[in-house]
Amino acid sequence: MGRYPISKPSSLCVMFRDIFPVHVPLRWTPLSDHRPTTHPAAPFFRPLSSFHLTTPKMSDSESEPDLELLALLRQHLQGKPTVSAEPETGVLEGAEYVYDNAIDVAIDMRSCKNAAAVIYAQMQRKQYSAASWSAHELHPKSKDAATVAFIFTMDLLNFSFWSERSAAERFAVEYRGKRWTGYWSLVAALQRALDEGIPITDSHFWQDEEACTLDVLRQVFRSCTDEEMPLLAERLACLREAGTVLYEKYQCHPTHLVDAANGSAAALVNLLARDFSCFRDEHRFEGRRKPIRILKRPQILVADLWACFEGGGYGEFRDIDKITMFADYRVPQILNSMGCLYYSPPLGTAIRLKREIPHGGSWEMQLRACSIWCVELIRREIIKEHPDAHINAILIDFFLYDTIKEMEAAGEESVPHHRTRSIWY
Repeated sequence: MGRYPISKPSSLCVMFRDIFPVHVPLRWTPLSDHRPTTHPAAPFFRPLSSFHLTTPKMSDSESEPDLELLALLRQHLQGKPTVSAEPETGVLEGAEYVYDNAIDVAIDMRSCKNAAAVIYAQMQRKQYSAASWSAHELHPKSKDAATVAFIFTMDLLNFSFWSERSAAERFAVEYRGKRWTGYWSLVAALQRALDEGIPITDSHFWQDEEACTLDVLRQVFRSCTDEEMPLLAERLACLREAGTVLYEKYQCHPTHLVDAANGSAAALVNLLARDFSCFRDEHRFEGRRKPIRILKRPQILVADLWACFEGGGYGEFRDIDKITMFADYRVPQILNSMGCLYYSPPLGTAIRLKREIPHGGSWEMQLRACSIWCVELIRREIIKEHPDAHINAILIDFFLYDTIKEMEAAGEESVPHHRTRSIWY
């Protein structure tokens, strides 16, 4: 994932261990303990469908349009610009809906309040900001169109790095004298490919079926262990589709896609989800007609542009705070460790035993959506206590991701992350 650099182990891990002990067990508190699941006056309400609406029969003269009234309306509206509402992604709305209807994941409000205080204090101490993004040795330093192409490619392929193998045996990339795993293995492999003259960030290359093949991708993402990068065929399909869409709609370069959003983060997320099926991270939940939008990779692409360009140039978005956290498998893990998320016994057992959770199922949707809503509640608590704080869900997500990676490096993970294999995260 496009994240902030992982700093060396510090007192942060110890601080989290003291406040949120790593031995905190998975617990389940019935949702009814936190809020009523049905309105107390529900018996007095009738569904709209139970009413039979009729329209009075009108005479022929009454049914004719009032031309004078229509003329007045036209005169009133003539020459006035149409006011269009600012775009919304719908991610937060869907997350709240899942939270309200979840039966296997719940949120502990007191722990969220405590987490907000700790996160704010540590972010202030570390001067955590978007400027830290470019500080990592693997992230691009230039602020130009080539970097936009790099970030687009990076987040196009930013999914499913977890492995059941040990740290010594899992998929890893050797680059610049270091060994990189997880998200950083992707970034290292892309940089290595560019060093070797492979135009891996060029959409023309993706469309060339003779040049960009599965064997070439195996070379680009070659591992220093026996384990291959997961879902290589799916990654090739993502590249191929993205190349086609960029060619047909955006003059073969993602900068034109960014320009089409007109400075709106939400609009860019929506364009990605509309035009690229491989970015369309939305799914059905419990019979709801409208799909739940998670949009992890579209949102993190926008966040990476914002962080890399430090809110200017291709990263200037007037509504960047509409971006939510990026629902993956790491942030739910630390939210559970902190006591903010609770799991039902069946779900908690499945996660502890490292059983794979099917993509698109109710468990996965609850894990991802409730994590989004949980981080939103933490953000609101921080803003309530510190109205002048320049903290959004992006920075909170990056901070939590950094923290769980520190805990992982220190061997202090209290629970494993959930296992779901998909292209969405």
